[in-house]
Amino acid sequence: MKLNALALLGIVLSAASVQAQSTSGSALVARLKAPEGFKVSLFADGLKNPRLMAVAPNGDLFVADQGAGRVYVLPDRNGDGVADSKQVFAEGLNAPHSLAFHGAYLYVANTDAVVRFPYRSGDQKASAAPTRLVSLPTGGGHSTRTIVFGPDNRMYVAAGSSCNVCEESDPKRAAVWVYDEDGRNGRLYASGLRNAVGLAWKGDTLYASMNNRDNLGDDLPPETFFRLKSGGFYGWPYCYNLNGKQVFDKDFGRRTADVCGTALPAFATVTAHSAPLGIAFYTGKTFPAAYRGMLFAALHGSWNRSTRSGDKVVMIDPTSGKVTDFLTGFLDGQTSLGRPAGVQTAADGSLMVTDDQTGTVYRVSAAK
Repeated sequence: MKLNALALLGIVLSAASVQAQSTSGSALVARLKAPEGFKVSLFADGLKNPRLMAVAPNGDLFVADQGAGRVYVLPDRNGDGVADSKQVFAEGLNAPHSLAFHGAYLYVANTDAVVRFPYRSGDQKASAAPTRLVSLPTGGGHSTRTIVFGPDNRMYVAAGSSCNVCEESDPKRAAVWVYDEDGRNGRLYASGLRNAVGLAWKGDTLYASMNNRDNLGDDLPPETFFRLKSGGFYGWPYCYNLNGKQVFDKDFGRRTADVCGTALPAFATVTAHSAPLGIAFYTGKTFPAAYRGMLFAALHGSWNRSTRSGDKVVMIDPTSGKVTDFLTGFLDGQTSLGRPAGVQTAADGSLMVTDDQTGTVYRVSAAK
């Protein structure tokens, strides 16, 4: 049976919401907790399934709404910490998941392709139809596609595997590819990445979050965060990270254990099945010094664990790999009231967090 991306998204969201409760973002924001000295507020609501974000050159916040097939602009021109409006920049897209501004364009990673729109500073509606740059594989269980631009002005695109654990026939699956800004001259950059949903650059290093395999119980394997290198292999489907090293996945067992000797280890891990999605380095100046330059990650939360894991935003030290809770309160016992999906440093130095269960964007700011 063939399913289009939006139908598949609906099935995934329905399955993941078995333990979810209908709660609005405006109601949930009061119970969200950030460290002392921070304030959590509602920036925008009324979205469908907001995922990853990008900040336009003029400071406007753009959001990919995967479920609605739209890209929204959420301007805050008066600087009051609340979106002035919710403008549809583009619609009719195929499950858009991530965005990137580069040159005179807004790039959108749909489930089946990377496209770009002309963009002029302040635009709140696309002035032309999108140009298709790169076709991406479709079908299978992982439909999200993530795009970032590197310091080399090239485009890096992640696509997840078509399965829980298998040997892929398409080299664009379970991998990050790199292209020229116009989509040409593509090549494999990193492989063995089951589902690298989050990508973020810090200096000349590309960081990635990875959703690991299922069906090995509650605690295996941990979810992982990697520093990617050109040509690097990161283990899947033959190996997974445990206690700081790559170990052989005997359950899959299609190779011998020596394959793990070529797999690069993670620099940080979180509890199995936590589902890390969007990641972003804090690049603003309003947070205290201890938070600047830290990596923030949205943990979407588990759907197949006897005790839920994730459902929060964490901060990760990119040097030591230490993981600290940053934004919690999405869980009520074992019931998910909201599910973090994306994080983004805003133009005013706050941290924006999308919640694709309640259709909300939260704003975390340093208290004045």
